[in-house]
Amino acid sequence: QVQLVESGGGLVQAGGSLRLSCTASGRTFIGGSMGWFRQAPGTEREFVAAIAWTGVSIHYADSVKGRFTISRDNAKNTVYLQMNSLKPDDTAVYYCADRVRAPISRYSSSYDYWGQGTQVTVSS
Repeated sequence: QVQLVESGGGLVQAGGSLRLSCTASGRTFIGGSMGWFRQAPGTEREFVAAIAWTGVSIHYADSVKGRFTISRDNAKNTVYLQMNSLKPDDTAVYYCADRVRAPISRYSSSYDYWGQGTQVTVSS
């Protein structure tokens, strides 16, 4: 049973920072890619960032480019999302996702496993 557990969400003022973590367990994660998505109330889940197994290939949504940084520690089966210069529009539930032995993707339907999500709220 694959499990993805996110942590690090919370309430922060605009301009502040948060660091999300997602730790995976339950299978061998060699060769897989991982992504972060978010969903605000009344909206569809949207792509935030994704990183390949090697960490060489990384994609960001235009809305977070230059403010968010995705990274991973394969020894710990953990992916991180460092979020700086947060804006109220970043308020959402953030989900991490795992794509088994496949390159990175911006499409949520291409991911195999999902975490339960962590709430990020940015006040103005």
